[in-house]
Amino acid sequence: MEITAKMVSDLRAITGAGLMDCKKALAEAQGNEEAAIEILRKKGVATAAKKAGRTAAQGLVASYIHSNNKVGVLIEVACESDFVAKNDDFKAFVRDLCMHIAAAAPVCIAREEVPTDLVEKEREIALAQLAEDKKPDNVKEKIVAGKIDKFVAGICLLEQDFVKDPNMTVGELLTQKIATIGEKIEIKRFTRYQIG
Repeated sequence: MEITAKMVSDLRAITGAGLMDCKKALAEAQGNEEAAIEILRKKGVATAAKKAGRTAAQGLVASYIHSNNKVGVLIEVACESDFVAKNDDFKAFVRDLCMHIAAAAPVCIAREEVPTDLVEKEREIALAQLAEDKKPDNVKEKIVAGKIDKFVAGICLLEQDFVKDPNMTVGELLTQKIATIGEKIEIKRFTRYQIG
């Protein structure tokens, strides 16, 4: 099948990947756009893994104040070079992260950072909800573990569904940006402020 410039352009608009990467993915997928997207996503994960050991010593500190002036976010996102830190695509990504944090109110960046007292409190609530249930204890434990896993995913930035595209998590978006930009990108820290 012939891969047209329009097909490549359309795929690039959807994924943000480079033109040659889009063309190769379409060729490998025999023109199937959905399969090409999957190929690019897999490649993005591999690219991100290769860059994980690098040092991200440059980056941006950005802020966002919601239009109602009641929610604000301050974030630090690191990258490897000053060139990328000044790149419009990187700046737009950081701004999207700020807006996501304002909307979704994550507590921390990754699962490892979740405060143990929050997890224990959630475990107590889940166990109390199942107290009257006649299910065996091992089944109750699985239900509680599932509820805790869902709770943790809901408060971790990297595991939340991205507000601008709920079909991907913030972690998947980060991986995609690493593949597109070609450098290690790391969300270092954020603070969310809210009136009240």
